Amino acid sequence: MSSAPVLEKPALPEKREITTRPRFSDRVFRGVVTTGGLSSLVILGLILLFLLYNGYDTFRQQGLHFLTSSQWQAVVSDSGKFDAVNSHFGIAAMLFGTLILATIAVIVGVPISVGAAIYLTFYAPQSIKKIMVTAIDLMAAFPSVLFGLWGFFVLEGSAEYWAKLLTKYFGWIPLFKLPEPYVSRSPFIAGLVLAIMIIPIVTSISREIFAQTPLDRMQAAYALGGTRFAMLRAVAFPYARSGIVGGVMLGLGRAMGETVAVYTVLNIVYQVNWHILFSAGGNVASMILLKFGEASPNEIKALMAAGLVLFILTLIVNSLANLIVSRTGKSGR
Repeated sequence: MSSAPVLEKPALPEKREITTRPRFSDRVFRGVVTTGGLSSLVILGLILLFLLYNGYDTFRQQGLHFLTSSQWQAVVSDSGKFDAVNSHFGIAAMLFGTLILATIAVIVGVPISVGAAIYLTFYAPQSIKKIMVTAIDLMAAFPSVLFGLWGFFVLEGSAEYWAKLLTKYFGWIPLFKLPEPYVSRSPFIAGLVLAIMIIPIVTSISREIFAQTPLDRMQAAYALGGTRFAMLRAVAFPYARSGIVGGVMLGLGRAMGETVAVYTVLNIVYQVNWHILFSAGGNVASMILLKFGEASPNEIKALMAAGLVLFILTLIVNSLANLIVSRTGKSGR
Protein backbone atom coordinates (compact mmCIF):
# COMPACT_ATOMS: atom_id res chain seq x y z
CA MET A 1 0.00 0.00 0.00
CA SER A 2 1.56 3.30 -1.15
CA SER A 3 1.63 6.30 1.14
CA ALA A 4 -0.03 9.59 0.10
CA PRO A 5 2.37 12.23 -1.29
CA VAL A 6 3.38 14.91 1.12
CA LEU A 7 2.37 18.41 -0.08
CA GLU A 8 4.94 21.07 0.48
CA LYS A 9 3.74 24.22 2.17
CA PRO A 10 3.99 27.29 -0.05
CA ALA A 11 6.67 29.72 0.94
CA LEU A 12 5.31 32.72 2.79
CA PRO A 13 6.10 36.11 1.26
CA GLU A 14 8.44 38.33 3.13
CA LYS A 15 6.86 40.75 5.52
CA ARG A 16 6.25 44.13 3.92
CA GLU A 17 7.22 47.09 5.99
CA ILE A 18 4.41 49.63 6.18
CA THR A 19 5.71 53.17 6.30
CA THR A 20 4.35 56.63 5.68
CA ARG A 21 7.58 57.82 4.14
CA PRO A 22 6.97 58.76 0.47
CA ARG A 23 8.90 57.08 -2.27
CA PHE A 24 11.82 58.74 -4.02
CA SER A 25 9.76 59.48 -7.14
CA ASP A 26 7.03 61.09 -5.01
CA ARG A 27 9.59 63.26 -3.24
CA VAL A 28 11.07 64.39 -6.57
CA PHE A 29 7.65 65.21 -7.98
CA ARG A 30 6.66 67.11 -4.86
CA GLY A 31 9.90 69.08 -4.96
CA VAL A 32 9.41 70.03 -8.62
CA VAL A 33 5.80 71.11 -8.05
CA THR A 34 6.69 73.07 -4.93
CA THR A 35 9.55 74.82 -6.69
CA GLY A 36 7.31 75.76 -9.58
CA GLY A 37 4.63 77.07 -7.25
CA LEU A 38 7.00 79.13 -5.13
CA SER A 39 8.87 80.51 -8.13
CA SER A 40 5.93 82.72 -9.11
CA LEU A 41 5.79 84.10 -5.58
CA VAL A 42 9.53 84.77 -5.61
CA ILE A 43 9.34 86.50 -9.00
CA LEU A 44 6.46 88.71 -7.84
CA GLY A 45 8.41 89.58 -4.71
CA LEU A 46 11.48 90.52 -6.73
CA ILE A 47 9.38 92.70 -9.04
CA LEU A 48 7.85 94.41 -6.02
CA LEU A 49 11.27 95.07 -4.50
CA PHE A 50 12.62 96.36 -7.81
CA LEU A 51 9.74 98.82 -8.25
CA LEU A 52 9.93 99.89 -4.62
CA TYR A 53 13.70 100.43 -4.79
CA ASN A 54 13.50 102.54 -7.95
CA GLY A 55 10.37 104.45 -7.02
CA TYR A 56 11.13 105.21 -3.38
CA ASP A 57 12.76 108.58 -4.13
CA THR A 58 9.67 109.73 -5.98
CA PHE A 59 7.37 108.78 -3.10
CA ARG A 60 9.72 110.50 -0.65
CA GLN A 61 9.84 113.72 -2.67
CA GLN A 62 6.23 113.90 -3.87
CA GLY A 63 4.45 112.23 -0.97
CA LEU A 64 0.69 111.92 -1.25
CA HIS A 65 0.81 114.52 -4.00
CA PHE A 66 1.91 111.72 -6.34
CA LEU A 67 -1.52 110.08 -6.03
CA THR A 68 -3.70 113.21 -5.86
CA SER A 69 -2.15 115.41 -8.55
CA SER A 70 -2.44 115.19 -12.33
CA GLN A 71 0.61 117.31 -13.14
CA TRP A 72 3.62 115.63 -14.75
CA GLN A 73 6.54 118.01 -15.11
CA ALA A 74 10.25 117.24 -14.90
CA VAL A 75 12.29 120.45 -14.46
CA VAL A 76 16.02 120.64 -15.23
CA SER A 77 18.11 123.51 -13.87
CA ASP A 78 20.47 125.66 -15.93
CA SER A 79 23.38 123.48 -14.86
CA GLY A 80 21.65 120.42 -16.34
CA LYS A 81 20.75 118.84 -13.00
CA PHE A 82 17.33 117.62 -12.01
CA ASP A 83 15.37 120.18 -9.97
CA ALA A 84 13.51 118.11 -7.38
CA VAL A 85 11.86 121.17 -5.80
CA ASN A 86 10.12 122.49 -8.91
CA SER A 87 9.45 119.10 -10.52
CA HIS A 88 6.02 117.60 -9.98
CA PHE A 89 4.80 114.09 -10.75
CA GLY A 90 1.21 113.00 -10.26
CA ILE A 91 -0.84 110.10 -11.63
CA ALA A 92 -4.33 110.92 -10.33
CA ALA A 93 -5.73 111.40 -13.85
CA MET A 94 -4.15 108.17 -15.07
CA LEU A 95 -5.45 106.22 -12.06
CA PHE A 96 -8.93 107.57 -12.69
CA GLY A 97 -8.64 106.67 -16.36
CA THR A 98 -7.50 103.15 -15.46
CA LEU A 99 -10.61 102.60 -13.34
CA ILE A 100 -12.92 104.15 -15.95
CA LEU A 101 -11.59 102.03 -18.82
CA ALA A 102 -11.70 98.83 -16.75
CA THR A 103 -15.26 99.59 -15.63
CA ILE A 104 -16.45 100.14 -19.21
CA ALA A 105 -14.77 96.90 -20.29
CA VAL A 106 -16.44 94.90 -17.52
CA ILE A 107 -19.90 96.43 -18.03
CA VAL A 108 -19.82 95.72 -21.77
CA GLY A 109 -17.82 92.52 -21.90
CA VAL A 110 -19.09 90.44 -18.98
CA PRO A 111 -22.77 90.08 -20.07
CA ILE A 112 -21.63 89.08 -23.57
CA SER A 113 -19.13 86.59 -22.14
CA VAL A 114 -21.58 84.93 -19.74
CA GLY A 115 -24.26 84.79 -22.43
CA ALA A 116 -21.82 83.19 -24.86
CA ALA A 117 -20.75 80.65 -22.22
CA ILE A 118 -24.38 79.70 -21.52
CA TYR A 119 -25.11 79.29 -25.22
CA LEU A 120 -22.02 77.16 -25.84
CA THR A 121 -22.69 74.93 -22.83
CA PHE A 122 -26.45 74.41 -22.90
CA TYR A 123 -27.82 75.44 -26.30
CA ALA A 124 -25.28 75.23 -29.13
CA PRO A 125 -25.14 72.12 -31.37
CA GLN A 126 -21.85 70.26 -31.36
CA SER A 127 -20.86 71.40 -34.85
CA ILE A 128 -21.32 75.09 -34.01
CA LYS A 129 -19.86 74.64 -30.52
CA LYS A 130 -16.54 73.28 -31.82
CA ILE A 131 -16.11 76.16 -34.26
CA MET A 132 -17.00 78.84 -31.70
CA VAL A 133 -14.83 77.36 -28.94
CA THR A 134 -11.86 77.24 -31.33
CA ALA A 135 -12.46 80.84 -32.41
CA ILE A 136 -12.77 82.09 -28.82
CA ASP A 137 -9.63 80.28 -27.71
CA LEU A 138 -7.80 81.71 -30.72
CA MET A 139 -8.95 85.23 -29.81
CA ALA A 140 -7.48 84.81 -26.33
CA ALA A 141 -4.06 84.25 -27.94
CA PHE A 142 -4.15 87.38 -30.11
CA PRO A 143 -1.53 90.02 -29.19
CA SER A 144 -2.96 93.26 -27.88
CA VAL A 145 -1.51 95.31 -30.73
CA LEU A 146 -3.90 93.56 -33.15
CA PHE A 147 -6.87 94.58 -31.02
CA GLY A 148 -5.54 98.13 -30.94
CA LEU A 149 -5.14 98.33 -34.72
CA TRP A 150 -8.55 96.79 -35.26
CA GLY A 151 -10.10 99.29 -32.87
CA PHE A 152 -8.34 102.21 -34.57
CA PHE A 153 -9.14 101.31 -38.18
CA VAL A 154 -12.44 99.40 -37.87
CA LEU A 155 -14.24 99.99 -34.58
CA GLU A 156 -13.66 103.71 -34.22
CA GLY A 157 -15.97 104.73 -37.07
CA SER A 158 -18.94 102.78 -35.70
CA ALA A 159 -18.16 103.73 -32.12
CA GLU A 160 -18.21 107.42 -33.00
CA TYR A 161 -21.78 107.00 -34.27
CA TRP A 162 -22.77 105.20 -31.06
CA ALA A 163 -21.12 107.93 -29.01
CA LYS A 164 -23.12 110.62 -30.81
CA LEU A 165 -26.34 108.72 -30.13
CA LEU A 166 -25.45 108.39 -26.45
CA THR A 167 -24.70 112.07 -26.06
CA LYS A 168 -27.88 112.98 -27.95
CA TYR A 169 -30.28 110.94 -25.83
CA PHE A 170 -28.34 110.62 -22.56
CA GLY A 171 -26.35 113.84 -22.54
CA TRP A 172 -28.14 114.92 -19.37
CA ILE A 173 -26.07 112.28 -17.54
CA PRO A 174 -22.63 113.78 -16.68
CA LEU A 175 -20.74 110.71 -17.97
CA PHE A 176 -22.28 111.01 -21.44
CA LYS A 177 -22.09 114.78 -21.67
CA LEU A 178 -19.87 116.04 -24.49
CA PRO A 179 -18.25 119.42 -23.71
CA GLU A 180 -16.62 119.64 -27.17
CA PRO A 181 -17.55 117.91 -30.46
CA TYR A 182 -14.61 115.49 -30.30
CA VAL A 183 -15.55 111.82 -29.91
CA SER A 184 -12.71 110.02 -31.70
CA ARG A 185 -10.07 108.23 -29.59
CA SER A 186 -12.18 108.57 -26.44
CA PRO A 187 -12.31 106.41 -23.27
CA PHE A 188 -15.57 104.98 -24.60
CA ILE A 189 -13.82 103.55 -27.67
CA ALA A 190 -10.86 102.33 -25.60
CA GLY A 191 -13.25 100.67 -23.15
CA LEU A 192 -14.98 98.84 -26.00
CA VAL A 193 -11.63 97.56 -27.28
CA LEU A 194 -10.78 96.31 -23.78
CA ALA A 195 -14.21 94.66 -23.57
CA ILE A 196 -13.46 92.74 -26.78
CA MET A 197 -10.10 91.73 -25.30
CA ILE A 198 -11.50 90.29 -22.08
CA ILE A 199 -14.43 88.46 -23.70
CA PRO A 200 -12.35 85.36 -24.66
CA ILE A 201 -10.91 85.01 -21.14
CA VAL A 202 -14.19 85.40 -19.27
CA THR A 203 -16.06 83.23 -21.79
CA SER A 204 -13.56 80.37 -21.57
CA ILE A 205 -13.54 80.32 -17.77
CA SER A 206 -17.34 80.64 -17.50
CA ARG A 207 -17.86 77.88 -20.07
CA GLU A 208 -15.58 75.49 -18.19
CA ILE A 209 -17.43 76.18 -14.94
CA PHE A 210 -20.87 75.75 -16.51
CA ALA A 211 -19.73 72.44 -18.06
CA GLN A 212 -18.94 71.10 -14.57
CA THR A 213 -22.49 71.59 -13.30
CA PRO A 214 -23.55 68.26 -11.69
CA LEU A 215 -25.69 66.27 -14.11
CA ASP A 216 -27.86 64.79 -11.35
CA ARG A 217 -28.91 68.25 -10.18
CA MET A 218 -29.78 69.30 -13.72
CA GLN A 219 -31.83 66.15 -14.25
CA ALA A 220 -33.55 66.67 -10.91
CA ALA A 221 -34.55 70.18 -11.97
CA TYR A 222 -36.02 68.83 -15.22
CA ALA A 223 -37.76 65.99 -13.36
CA LEU A 224 -39.52 68.53 -11.16
CA GLY A 225 -40.97 70.17 -14.26
CA GLY A 226 -38.53 73.04 -14.54
CA THR A 227 -37.71 74.62 -17.87
CA ARG A 228 -34.17 75.09 -19.12
CA PHE A 229 -34.19 78.69 -17.95
CA ALA A 230 -35.41 77.59 -14.50
CA MET A 231 -32.60 75.01 -14.39
CA LEU A 232 -30.05 77.69 -15.25
CA ARG A 233 -31.38 80.02 -12.59
CA ALA A 234 -31.72 77.42 -9.82
CA VAL A 235 -28.81 75.07 -10.53
CA ALA A 236 -26.23 76.31 -13.04
CA PHE A 237 -25.85 79.90 -11.88
CA PRO A 238 -25.51 79.13 -8.14
CA TYR A 239 -22.98 76.41 -8.91
CA ALA A 240 -20.91 78.54 -11.31
CA ARG A 241 -21.14 81.83 -9.42
CA SER A 242 -17.69 81.72 -7.86
CA GLY A 243 -16.03 80.66 -11.11
CA ILE A 244 -17.72 83.47 -13.03
CA VAL A 245 -16.56 85.99 -10.44
CA GLY A 246 -13.01 84.67 -10.72
CA GLY A 247 -13.11 84.96 -14.51
CA VAL A 248 -14.48 88.50 -14.32
CA MET A 249 -11.72 89.54 -11.94
CA LEU A 250 -9.11 87.99 -14.21
CA GLY A 251 -10.49 89.97 -17.13
CA LEU A 252 -10.58 93.09 -14.97
CA GLY A 253 -6.91 92.63 -14.15
CA ARG A 254 -6.02 92.43 -17.83
CA ALA A 255 -8.12 95.50 -18.62
CA MET A 256 -6.39 97.50 -15.89
CA GLY A 257 -2.90 96.59 -17.07
CA GLU A 258 -3.40 96.83 -20.83
CA THR A 259 -0.90 99.10 -22.57
CA VAL A 260 -0.55 98.94 -26.35
CA ALA A 261 -4.24 98.67 -27.25
CA VAL A 262 -5.14 101.67 -25.08
CA TYR A 263 -2.22 103.69 -26.40
CA THR A 264 -3.35 102.99 -29.98
CA VAL A 265 -7.02 104.02 -29.70
CA LEU A 266 -6.98 106.65 -26.93
CA ASN A 267 -5.87 110.27 -26.97
CA ILE A 268 -3.56 110.42 -23.92
CA VAL A 269 -4.23 113.63 -21.97
CA TYR A 270 -3.02 114.33 -18.40
CA GLN A 271 -6.29 115.49 -16.90
CA VAL A 272 -9.20 113.90 -15.09
CA ASN A 273 -11.89 113.35 -17.72
CA TRP A 274 -15.35 112.55 -16.36
CA HIS A 275 -16.88 112.52 -19.86
CA ILE A 276 -16.21 109.10 -21.34
CA LEU A 277 -17.29 110.22 -24.85
CA PHE A 278 -14.81 113.11 -24.99
CA SER A 279 -11.49 112.61 -26.78
CA ALA A 280 -9.18 112.70 -23.74
CA GLY A 281 -8.00 110.21 -21.16
CA GLY A 282 -5.42 107.56 -20.44
CA ASN A 283 -4.34 104.91 -17.97
CA VAL A 284 -1.20 104.23 -15.98
CA ALA A 285 0.17 101.58 -18.32
CA SER A 286 -0.21 103.73 -21.45
CA MET A 287 1.39 106.69 -19.65
CA ILE A 288 4.45 104.57 -18.83
CA LEU A 289 4.69 103.49 -22.46
CA LEU A 290 4.36 107.07 -23.69
CA LYS A 291 6.95 108.57 -21.34
CA PHE A 292 9.54 105.83 -20.97
CA GLY A 293 11.40 106.32 -24.26
CA GLU A 294 12.35 109.98 -23.67
CA ALA A 295 12.36 110.08 -19.87
CA SER A 296 15.28 111.36 -17.82
CA PRO A 297 16.75 109.15 -15.06
CA ASN A 298 14.67 110.87 -12.37
CA GLU A 299 11.54 110.70 -14.51
CA ILE A 300 12.15 106.98 -14.97
CA LYS A 301 12.05 106.66 -11.17
CA ALA A 302 8.67 108.38 -11.21
CA LEU A 303 7.48 105.94 -13.87
CA MET A 304 8.69 103.07 -11.67
CA ALA A 305 6.64 104.53 -8.84
CA ALA A 306 3.61 104.62 -11.14
CA GLY A 307 4.23 100.99 -12.02
CA LEU A 308 4.38 100.15 -8.33
CA VAL A 309 1.00 101.78 -7.77
CA LEU A 310 -0.47 99.78 -10.66
CA PHE A 311 1.13 96.62 -9.28
CA ILE A 312 -0.41 97.15 -5.86
CA LEU A 313 -3.79 98.03 -7.38
CA THR A 314 -3.77 94.78 -9.34
CA LEU A 315 -2.88 92.82 -6.20
CA ILE A 316 -5.80 94.44 -4.39
CA VAL A 317 -8.17 93.44 -7.19
CA ASN A 318 -6.90 89.85 -7.13
CA SER A 319 -7.22 89.71 -3.34
CA LEU A 320 -10.81 90.93 -3.57
CA ALA A 321 -11.46 88.28 -6.23
CA ASN A 322 -10.13 85.53 -3.95
CA LEU A 323 -12.26 86.83 -1.09
CA ILE A 324 -15.40 86.93 -3.21
CA VAL A 325 -14.75 83.47 -4.65
CA SER A 326 -14.15 81.96 -1.20
CA ARG A 327 -17.38 83.44 0.16
CA THR A 328 -19.64 82.77 -2.80
CA GLY A 329 -18.21 79.35 -3.53
CA LYS A 330 -19.66 77.78 -0.38
CA SER A 331 -23.14 79.19 -0.91
CA GLY A 332 -23.09 78.40 -4.64
CA ARG A 333 -22.17 74.74 -4.20
